[in-house]
Formats: sequence, C-alpha cells, structure tokens
Amino acid sequence: MMRTIKYILITTLMAGFVFLASCTDEFLQKEPPGSAAGSVMATGDGVEALLIGAYDRMRCIDMFGGAMATDWTYGECASDNAYKGTSYGDQAPFNLVERYEVLPDNGYMAARWREGFNGVARANEALTYLALTQEGETPIGEPRASQIEAEAKFLRAYFHFKLTRIFRNIPYIKTVAEMDGTFPEDVPNTSEGWDEIEADLQFAIDNLPESHPLGQVGRPTRYSAMAMKAHAHMYQNELNLAKPLLDNIITNGGFELVANYNENYDAHFNNNEESIFEIQIAVAGETTGSTINAQRSWAHQSGAVGIGWGFYQPSQDLFDAFQTTTEGLPILDKADRPRLANDMGVRSDEEFIPTDANLDPRVDWTIARRGIDFLGWSIHEGMSWIRAQDNGGPYMTKKFHHQEHEQGLARQGQAWNARNVRIYRLSHILLWRAEIAVEDGDLDYARELVNQIRERARTSTPVMGRVTTYILDGRDYEVDWEQPAANYNIATYPAGSTAFANQTNARKAVRLEIRLEFATEGHRFFDLRRWGIIDEVLNDYIERDSDFRSFMRGAVFNSPRDEYWPLPQAQLDIQDVLTQDPNF
Repeated sequence: MMRTIKYILITTLMAGFVFLASCTDEFLQKEPPGSAAGSVMATGDGVEALLIGAYDRMRCIDMFGGAMATDWTYGECASDNAYKGTSYGDQAPFNLVERYEVLPDNGYMAARWREGFNGVARANEALTYLALTQEGETPIGEPRASQIEAEAKFLRAYFHFKLTRIFRNIPYIKTVAEMDGTFPEDVPNTSEGWDEIEADLQFAIDNLPESHPLGQVGRPTRYSAMAMKAHAHMYQNELNLAKPLLDNIITNGGFELVANYNENYDAHFNNNEESIFEIQIAVAGETTGSTINAQRSWAHQSGAVGIGWGFYQPSQDLFDAFQTTTEGLPILDKADRPRLANDMGVRSDEEFIPTDANLDPRVDWTIARRGIDFLGWSIHEGMSWIRAQDNGGPYMTKKFHHQEHEQGLARQGQAWNARNVRIYRLSHILLWRAEIAVEDGDLDYARELVNQIRERARTSTPVMGRVTTYILDGRDYEVDWEQPAANYNIATYPAGSTAFANQTNARKAVRLEIRLEFATEGHRFFDLRRWGIIDEVLNDYIERDSDFRSFMRGAVFNSPRDEYWPLPQAQLDIQDVLTQDPNF
C-alpha cells in the first residue's frame, strides 16, 4: 500500500478562521487579508496554525523565478547540468538566467525575493503570536512552546538561506520585538546573513527533539537543523565547523542509505530511512493539494507521457559525465570524456543507435533519453517526445516524475504527484564529510565515504529493458525486459586507486560524485561557486556546448558578477535602505 504522507493541513487547526497571506510586494510585514483577530491567533491553536502557514511557503507558489523548493532555475539551469528547455520564446526571462544576462528588472528576481520573504514573514508571524500567547492567560506548555519557536526559527533560517543563495547581500528579517522596534522595511542588506542563519539553526538544534515534533514527519528534527547548519558552513568554507555536525549525524542520527538509489525519487518511499528533512507533498483530487507547481512544467509535452510543458532538460555535458571506465570508475577529467552518441537532430522515424559506452546506472534514473524505458510509460521515442529539441536538446529530467501506474493518483490526471522534495538526506552528509576528509588529508576516509555511495548505486536495481529497435515511430519495439537498458558498469574505488592517491585527484573524485549523485536536484551552480571553480567550469561548458546547441553561442560567464543575481529593481525603488550589488 502506498504511503501517502499528506502535508500538514491547515484546515483542522484553523477551524473557522482564515489567515493565508496573499503574495504581494508588501510581504515583509503585513496583516493578511481575512486574518483573524489577534485575540484568536494568540492562542495555542492559533500559533500552531500560523506555524503551519509558514511550512506551506516551503513548496513555493512561483514555479520559475521563485522555484525555492527545488532550485531548478538557478541551481541547475544556470549551471552545466541542464537547460531551460522547451521553446525559445516560452518564459523569455529564463533565457537571460541561462545566458548570464540578467538585469535588476528581470521579473524572476522579484519572484524569488517575494517567495523568500513571504516565507520569512510567515515564520515571524508565528514567533510574534507565540510571544503574545506566552504573555497571556493560557500560555503553551513546555516543551511544545520551545519546539514551536525552534520550528519557526528553522523555517526562518531556511527561507533566508534560499535568499542568500541568490542575492549576494540580504536583509535578515526577524520579529519587530527581536529587532528592538525596527521594522522590516528599515533593515539594510549589509551582509549575507550567515551569522543570523546559524544563530536560528543553533536554537533549533538546542530545542528540537531527535524525533519529529508531534510525530509529524514534515516537521524538522534536531538532525535536520544540524544538516542545514552544516550546509551553511560548507557554503562559507568553514569546514572545521561543519565537521562535528556531520559526524554527529553520521554517528547518532540512525540514518541509513536506502537499498535502491531510485527510492529517493519514488513517492512510495517518502520519508524513508535515508531522509533527514523533506518538504511534504500531497495531491487532493481536483484541487491543488500541496504539490510543487513546477512539476507540470518539467514533464514532456508530447508522446506517451505528454502531460506537461517540456521545461528542464539535462545537458549533454551532464550525460557525458556519467561515463565510466572498463573498471567501472568515473572519468575524472572532462577532457578525457568523449562525447556520447545522442539523437540531436535525429527524427524518431530515423534510425538512432544509443551509445554502448559504459555508464553509471544512476544516469537513467536521472535523464530521460531515447531508447530507454521512461518509468513504465513507454520506451522513450526521442524527438517526437521533445517539445523543441533544437532549443532544449534531446533529453528530459526524470527524478521528479512518477511511474505510469501512479498516474491515477496524480492531480487532475496531470504531472502533479505526491513525491516529496528531499532537502537533506544521508548521502548529502556522507559526501560533504568526504569533502572535508580530502581537505584534511584523510584520503582513505574520503574514499570509504564515497564508496558507500557508489556501492549503493552498484547494488541498486537498474533501469531494465534492452531495446534493439532503432526506429521509434510508434511501432512495436523489440525489448528484452530481462536485460538492463544500457551497459551499466559501476564499481567502488579500490585501495591504492589513483583517484585517491593525492589530494588533487581525490578532490575531483568527491566533487564528481556529488554531481552524479545529486544531478538535477538544485545544487550544481552553488557547489561550483563554493568550490571556487565556477568561472573556469562554466566558460568551458559554454564553449563546448555552443558546438552542440546554438543557444549558448556568445554567452559569457563573468566572475564575480555572475556568481549572484541582482536585487529586484522594484524592491530598490520602494526601500531606500537597500543597496544594489555593486557588480550590477
């Protein structure tokens, strides 16, 4: 039976009062339309409802410029992992993100700012009414009162984290009481906000239990806060501060890698033993439920699975990165990877023979491509399934879609499904710890940690179904379902491997493993930035990709300017206290 983990719904707690805030530019501090009187909200039930309203903002309403839940726009499509996809004219502001030509008046900037600070406002509202409740006649008892504060501060840190990923300096907005009477609109953007993020997360670590508060899996635990704080330290290259947090999670958290890699992308395995924190998703018949809106945009527009808009297409560069040697090990240097065969420009009714190169099996759980089964829907036919191959290339993403037999559970029979968004899982922790081990010179331990990830990939069930029909125009295909779909060959690094013989090679091995394990999950651009190699990697990518796809010709990644995006001009116009990134 499918474990459908519904998002913590507001309706039960609200029981007669409406407080959902509308998304307008007045998001830093406002009384939501239809909000209940303060006397109603300053109660245990009222505070719990406000807190749930803050959780609701995690899934993000805006699917393109906002895109907080998955960070596909900025974390992947601005990197070497993926393209916007679809047609050139669809979502034109996105083209400027992909080509590193965004200006402050680009609407995507306002969308991200609005989504992030709407979430901050919700968290602060919960904290404000918590304080009022505790001063009243019926305060919330302990430990729940401290847990509510910890949950709200965890969420506040999360939303600011999502903002500082995009904008170089941000205002860190707390409650008016915490800021000694200063109103949110008077807070300048003088820092990246890391100190405040860390302080909020430390409060969460100190006050959250090791198990989910109230027994509800959508709420963070102490280990969730540790993971986010470690992540914040990794972004700042404070490896010595991230290290004890990661070690604590590994030693005491009780988390385990799931048996099959693809279980991390299957709604049947929501909230599994690998998961540290997930955004909870549910579908509700003909209503929106609490889905990730962008799911429909990422689905194919045509073919057997044509229920979407054709956005979010993995790059050839990413596909090439999944090659392995005859020994089943990655090819660490991009210059040594030949370009794999692809069906760019090949119609579905024309013959195309997929590559027979050795591949990491994670590739076909990540990238949808011609001649490979697409989650039980059909064998992918290539161009006839792609909305505009000349613009977005021949591939589509796969991790956010659902199996064909689950289509009846999807909202409105479309692409919105009940697959949670895993923000942190054990594999993040292990590979971040491997990064630190490399920098510490403990290369054997780094290899051991990477091998845990690779061994799981090696023993996972691969995509099955070897296709020997090479013209895919709707006819019956010859498929041997007893055989893996491609030449999968993956192995762990043996003792004495040249990949871990020195720090330079080991650094490449760990970074490539991070790319392969988390491809299309919203991290790549930010990882390149924190590693200090973003200029080199992305300009090399542009040069190589321009031969494959004309869209990137003439694009240039200029560091440090393009490492962040500009503050939205509309916000600068109404808040004199804010200053634009000097690079813009």
